[in-house]
Amino acid sequence: MIENTSRYSDKDLAEFKILILDKIQKAQHDLDLIKSAYINDQNNGTDDTSPTFKAFDEGSAVNSKESNSQLAIRQEKFIRDLKNALIRIENKTYGICRVTGKLINSKRLELVPHATLSIEAKNMQK
Repeated sequence: MIENTSRYSDKDLAEFKILILDKIQKAQHDLDLIKSAYINDQNNGTDDTSPTFKAFDEGSAVNSKESNSQLAIRQEKFIRDLKNALIRIENKTYGICRVTGKLINSKRLELVPHATLSIEAKNMQK
C-alpha cells in the first residue's frame, strides 16, 4: 500500500472493507455473548446456604451485571466506530487523518481499522 498519495486506492479500500466487516462480525458475536451473560440471571443454588454467603453472592451478581453492562457499552461503541469506518470507505475518505489530512499508515489501520488520527496527530494531542 502506498502511503504518499492523497487517498488509498479502491483495491486497498476493498481490502480494508473485508478486514472491517470481519471485525464487525466478531465484535457483534462478542456483544451477543456479553448481552446473554447480562440477561441470563442464573440461580447459583444459594438457597440452602448461609444468609451471609447469599448476600455476598447477590452483591457479586450486581457487580458482574454492572461490569457486563460497561463491556456491552464499549463493544457497541467499537461496532459503531467500525461501521463509521465503512462509511468513510464508501466516501473514499477512509485512512485520511482528520487532523493532518495525511494518509494514516496502513499498518496502523490494520491494527486499529477505525482510526481517524495518524500517530503524528495522536502524539500532538498529548
